Amino acid sequence: MQDILTRPARPQPGMVWLIGAGPGAVDLITVRGAALLKQAEVVLYDALVTPEILQLCSQAILVSVGKRSGQRSTAQTVINEQLIACACRFERVVRLKGGDPMLFGRADEELTALESANIDYEIVPGITTAFAAAAALRQPLTKRGVARNVAFFTSTTAQGETDEPALPSCDTLIQYMGGQEAISTAKRLVAAGKPSDTTVIAIENVSRANQRVMRMTLAQMAEGLPECAGPVLVMIGEALRERNKKL
Repeated sequence: MQDILTRPARPQPGMVWLIGAGPGAVDLITVRGAALLKQAEVVLYDALVTPEILQLCSQAILVSVGKRSGQRSTAQTVINEQLIACACRFERVVRLKGGDPMLFGRADEELTALESANIDYEIVPGITTAFAAAAALRQPLTKRGVARNVAFFTSTTAQGETDEPALPSCDTLIQYMGGQEAISTAKRLVAAGKPSDTTVIAIENVSRANQRVMRMTLAQMAEGLPECAGPVLVMIGEALRERNKKL
């Protein structure tokens, strides 16, 4: 990043694209997203973006601004500053986020920073992890007579927040970044009246070659998940009960 700051500023800021990289598999990024990556001059990318995705923008300067729960990561204010600094020095800047940038991607802070600096931007959606997980499992998130609604949530709190966020009341619950909070989530749901034998599927590294699927009940999740090194998505609800597959 230091080398970037030595470049002269442009007369007018360049364009910024917030692109969703999808859940991990390189062929699950959108056609538009892949095309823009091949034209980018600099790419600021998250920790969940895979090396295979980054190969699509091998011509660009790559800046890691990774954010992973429980690990040392780049502060959001610093990411905002870096994004503005790049836009002031390059014509085509990409902010690359895992999944979809508009879902648990802190996009609001970055869009606000760009708007405050009068920098133009576009957003390119990505396939969010929950949809990739449902496809990989051949397990719909809704089911006639069983599940008519779905809620996406995370228990990750902002700095300074002390209370756990309220859990949604929905037929199918999808918890992003759910590995560390699995025990607490399960206990809170059971305490709120969710049956302890409710179906749970926890998936590590969705859509990647090392994807791991863990099936259990809510009571079993209350005892903890197996140790996971990669990102974990937790899916809860009777629509996820294993189907009688005919293939």
